[in-house]
Amino acid sequence: MYGVMKRMQYLIVEESFWELFPECQIAVIVMEGFKNQAEPESPKQQWLEKELEKANQEAKKYLQEDVLSQNPVIAVWRQAFMKFKTKRNARSSIEALLKRVEKGNEVRSINPLVDLYNIISLRYALPAGGEDLSSMQGPLRLRVTEGGDEFFALGEEGRDDTLKGEICYTDDIGAVCRCWNWREGQRTMLKEETTRAIVLLESVDPRRHEVLREAMNVFVEMSKDILGGNVILAEIVDIKHREVSL
Repeated sequence: MYGVMKRMQYLIVEESFWELFPECQIAVIVMEGFKNQAEPESPKQQWLEKELEKANQEAKKYLQEDVLSQNPVIAVWRQAFMKFKTKRNARSSIEALLKRVEKGNEVRSINPLVDLYNIISLRYALPAGGEDLSSMQGPLRLRVTEGGDEFFALGEEGRDDTLKGEICYTDDIGAVCRCWNWREGQRTMLKEETTRAIVLLESVDPRRHEVLREAMNVFVEMSKDILGGNVILAEIVDIKHREVSL
């Protein structure tokens, strides 16, 4: 059992999402008190970099087809993204990672928590992402938007608000991650000083839901060993369990 403590934030997956994806499952992990600064010479950092290198190689097993989009773990997300409004050429985060693997442009170290969820994403071929909970205001919602939610993408200078009919993670301020799991924002990005975070792993293919649960459990154990701190929540959200307190 994970430690019980008072939490004021929520993740709410709204009806507009479930109307499109009734069979989806999302693993929700909340962590506190961890250390997210890389220490280049430390055994833990060296372990992370070695595991990330291995995960890049392991991910090649998902790339059996000559055309990237025809590989099953990518095709299922291509089909999902056709069901809602997206930015032009927006793709799932797992497609972006596997495209890098295909091209020999390995996923590199960023910071310990991002490295850890990228390892899991590559190893299990599931979209994974994380946000700084201290930078959010109000509930984190996964929903079909009306458009106009404020958003500043990582690596971009200009504002790029959401589109009407787009699936997004949002809070009371604006968008947190656009086109479901395509592009994360500057405001809630995981930083070295982050000590409270949410990590999300997603599956739209019912045949891979057990893989999702295994990935969540492995991530939890790895985070305890490598990041320290406490995992205070690790649950699966689905159509019958749509909301969790964070």
